[in-house]
Amino acid sequence: MADQTDAPSLEDMQHWTWVMGRAQQMMLEAGLGAGAPVVPGFNDSATLARIGDFWSDSLKLWQRFLDPKPAGEESAAPVKEAVKDRRFKSEAWQNPVFDWIRQSYLMIADQLLKQVDALEGLDPKQREQFRFATQGFIDAMSPSNFAFTNPDVIQKTIETRGENLLKGLSNMLSDLGKGQLTHTDADAFEVGRNLATTPGKVIHRTDLFELIHYTPTTETVLETPLVIFPPWINRFYILDLSPEKSFIRWAVDQGLSVFMVSWKSADAAMAEVTWDDYVLAQIEAIDVIRDQLDVESVHAIGYCVAGTTLAATLAYLTAKGEAEKVSSATFFTAQVDFADAGDLLNFVDDAQLDMIKQLSPEGYLDGRYMAATFNLLRGRDLIWNYVANNYLLGQDYAPFDLLHWNGDTTNLPAKWHLAYLTDLYRDNLLVRPGALAIAGTPLDLKKVRTPSYVQAGREDHIAPAESVWKVTHLFAGPLKFVLAGSGHIAGVVNPPAAGKYQYWTNDKPASSLAEFVAGATETKGSWWPDWIEWIRDRGDKKVAVKGARIPGKGKKRTAITDAPGDYVRAR
Repeated sequence: MADQTDAPSLEDMQHWTWVMGRAQQMMLEAGLGAGAPVVPGFNDSATLARIGDFWSDSLKLWQRFLDPKPAGEESAAPVKEAVKDRRFKSEAWQNPVFDWIRQSYLMIADQLLKQVDALEGLDPKQREQFRFATQGFIDAMSPSNFAFTNPDVIQKTIETRGENLLKGLSNMLSDLGKGQLTHTDADAFEVGRNLATTPGKVIHRTDLFELIHYTPTTETVLETPLVIFPPWINRFYILDLSPEKSFIRWAVDQGLSVFMVSWKSADAAMAEVTWDDYVLAQIEAIDVIRDQLDVESVHAIGYCVAGTTLAATLAYLTAKGEAEKVSSATFFTAQVDFADAGDLLNFVDDAQLDMIKQLSPEGYLDGRYMAATFNLLRGRDLIWNYVANNYLLGQDYAPFDLLHWNGDTTNLPAKWHLAYLTDLYRDNLLVRPGALAIAGTPLDLKKVRTPSYVQAGREDHIAPAESVWKVTHLFAGPLKFVLAGSGHIAGVVNPPAAGKYQYWTNDKPASSLAEFVAGATETKGSWWPDWIEWIRDRGDKKVAVKGARIPGKGKKRTAITDAPGDYVRAR
């Protein structure tokens, strides 16, 4: 490949001048010129004005390409987004030709999004769907995703004599064979070997879940135990990755009796499973722990969809007069009001719901579909980054425990999944008193008085902080809201020893998230220590670690198998 600092030759300049001229001619022939009929929202006067700005910017960019710094003038300012854009970070993109390709792409992308924002006659939901689809198209069409417009790929191909393309093709064919994009070295991690290694025992098993009791590391523990409900759309070990990242191990070290529910990946036998079954399963786990340890109540954590379900569980227990079974409830990035649920709302229209039905002929939805959906929410990072690096450049996959977990998919009961998307995401019924019922018992979140700790992630793209905040207007009991730095995963899995991110708290009443943030106190590092102090404030009585406090040693239930159990390994 030519030296990246070489200026374009006269022949190159003549060729690209012809390309730009021909492109302009094609646009004019398409009817975007001054004599075209006016189509509201497409080529009305406002749109034509934007097109004028676009061509003006194009000419400035083209001038910069032909003469980077004309005499007596400063060079045109580059597109700001390109400076921090990881897709174009290498020096190879500073070559004048590829710099022009890069900036032209960014300029056109900006114009496309402006056109969507200016379209008339769309309701907010339609506009958001259109913008989401447009952004997906823009990300897909990046010049970094194509061999002949990515200078790094061209250079690599020359250096390796095409071996990178052959290796990349092998990677792509492997992914097509398994129907899933690969993000990390498949052999680097194994559940029970270097993931989900916190010691414990499975003490209870049903057709829907296993209940794991973890081995204490302190001589005494808080009398009230902790049960964690992870989302069943993923494996539970997001909270038990490597030991230094494990929330479970950390909670055990804080002197808690910790229990974890490990959900079973759905199969055809679970075709009739509904949300009622998951709510009742949470209650069953709570009752098993209360019985095993002979305690009146438990602390409960619900993560994401399991947090939504925990809210329903609290409403159900309240309606049944059994609210005292849960001493406190903690919600990790969990939504209960779905009015502003973010980009996932783009996947709950009738066409999407019909497709899920077609994809679930045996009564369960293949987990790879959900993995693809979540990848689409961050397509630039979780799809096209890997297309460029592993398909075009032929790079090896780097080991990354979180991405291994991300690709370790679980199947979902189709009947439940469709009802969840319809009743909660689409129709937002959970916030309407009596609109939903569990086992015939109507739910009313406004009657829940259980002390609650609500954590949201500032950059969460799955459960936006604004959406999580809405629970503060629903529950009637004492509630502490904490806004953590980062997103849906890193905002939760942030061990204190890492010293990363920050969190915000505000003891004063706030009517909105913006008001909360305006008066909030920022604390550097993890919010986990704040949470454990909040738990201890609910009751600090301790008991000795003996008898049933040791996994598998209780008289009522013995160990079935070692942690992490069988369900987490089932495929």
